[in-house]
Amino acid sequence: MTTLPNRPNTALLIVDVQNGVVDSSHNRDEVIANINTLLARARSEAVPVVWIQHASDELKPDSAPWQYVPELVREATEPLVHKRYGDSFEDTELESVLAERGVGRLVVTGAQTDACIRSTLHGAMVRGYDATLVADAHTTEDLTAYGAPAPAQVISHTNLYWSWQEAPGRQGGTVETADVAF
Repeated sequence: MTTLPNRPNTALLIVDVQNGVVDSSHNRDEVIANINTLLARARSEAVPVVWIQHASDELKPDSAPWQYVPELVREATEPLVHKRYGDSFEDTELESVLAERGVGRLVVTGAQTDACIRSTLHGAMVRGYDATLVADAHTTEDLTAYGAPAPAQVISHTNLYWSWQEAPGRQGGTVETADVAF
């Protein structure tokens, strides 16, 4: 349904699953295991996999917190997009990477649910992509000390509201890892 012409392909997007982002995240190990399941399936089906890596004052390039978690291994042929903003499209090469691969639909995984995941999902829809959130393959840290709901509630709410997202010619939605269709 994407509004992007000649973009029939789907890509798996792995957003910010970096040491300093997910070390204390909710259900960290289960989320990473689900992403690995999707990664293996995408590779076996020749689905493009695009890695997103955030940099900031806390995530300095080449530092240990900036590195992807060791459980997830990027292949050299899989693009790595560096970003400095929540929306993975903002001031990055993501759009050109996806265009080169004819991608009009994204399957989104990663962290943090209430920041870069939400921003990237909305950024994708605004730019004409269909964007499916994998309900059990994204996570966030506990920010209740700052007034946020508990992580499980943040994840649940995001899954709930994204399951009904749509716009003219574009579709959102959520799906469990086991039910992802590329």
